Amino acid sequence: MGKISSRSFSFNLRLHILPVAVWLAVVMCVIGLFFHRSRRFEVLGIAQSQMRQIAATCTARLTSVTVQLFDEVKKGQTLAVLDTVLDNENLPEIVQAQLATISAETERLGAELVATENQLAADAVNMENTSAADQRRFDVDVENARLQILQFQLTIETDRLSLEGLKLNSKIFVLQNRPDVNDSASYELKKLKLQCDTLAKRIQENERLLEQAERDLGQAQHRRDEFAQHQPQHPSVENALEVIRKAIQVQERRMQELTVQRSPLELKSPFHGVVSLIQRRPGETVRAGEPIMTLAETMPTEIVAYATEMQAGRVREQMVVELVKYAEPAQMASSQVIYVGPTVEQMPQRLWRNPNIPQYGRPILVKVPPKFELIPGELVGIRGL
Repeated sequence: MGKISSRSFSFNLRLHILPVAVWLAVVMCVIGLFFHRSRRFEVLGIAQSQMRQIAATCTARLTSVTVQLFDEVKKGQTLAVLDTVLDNENLPEIVQAQLATISAETERLGAELVATENQLAADAVNMENTSAADQRRFDVDVENARLQILQFQLTIETDRLSLEGLKLNSKIFVLQNRPDVNDSASYELKKLKLQCDTLAKRIQENERLLEQAERDLGQAQHRRDEFAQHQPQHPSVENALEVIRKAIQVQERRMQELTVQRSPLELKSPFHGVVSLIQRRPGETVRAGEPIMTLAETMPTEIVAYATEMQAGRVREQMVVELVKYAEPAQMASSQVIYVGPTVEQMPQRLWRNPNIPQYGRPILVKVPPKFELIPGELVGIRGL
């Protein structure tokens, strides 16, 4: 047998290797196609989160903003504080006049209650009814306690109004004078500060007395109710005091209105989120409905996408779809269509295949499944439509 040359052997080897190489290349292409198919999507959607503007509910002055731009906030957290008193320069005078009216009416009711008490006492003597006298005493104790509470509230609110005026005068005095270099101005400023401290202590003491009066009212009501459970009712006592009770209730409601009107208004976060925009600063006056800041939810809750005109007719709510996210961390998850728009409309420009050619589609909302990590505004692939 003749010898096989090295050139012939090399040629035969290449003939055998070539089919294997082609076969391996085909296998790789098939694997690549399957991989591409597994990641293929039919439409693109945009992850979106809820945006909420935090606005003033009435015309007021913004006294403080407790958060900074891009801060994370929790549901119920205080975002801003509004002062509803300073939005009207004449409001302190109006409140003072209203307090004076309530005070005068309270004094009148006190005098009327004394007269009613004397009349009931005379009736009890005439009827020689000890039970009626005791009932009268318990009822009058309750109404006296209510009047005392109302008087303490009036005193406290009047002093608070005066304290606010003194603090405002102190600020104006510091701006107009130089207490640090002027002995006379320094003395006047100390006098104002002493008046503020004295008034603050008086308010504190009256608040303590108000708490005690409220406890006394509770005890008086308990004694009256306990006595009434074991005694027959006396219509004469009830009828005589009913008018005074209702009049006292009217003044209590007026007092509550003034207290609420002068209390700082706190604006709280409606959900967990991030401060995406701050539009107003402390010290500015804001009108009712005027936005102060904008919040965005930390995690997107839905994906807005647009079914093409070919797909629009077969898209249904509760339809199961698959989400594909390419950005790190790459994810795939099943979800549902939660809303289908009624008409075909123009898509956002970033979803156009060609930025110069508008595209149209039927809007759909897809729920973001749990643990599917997205950033607001991120693009997500959707298939199964």
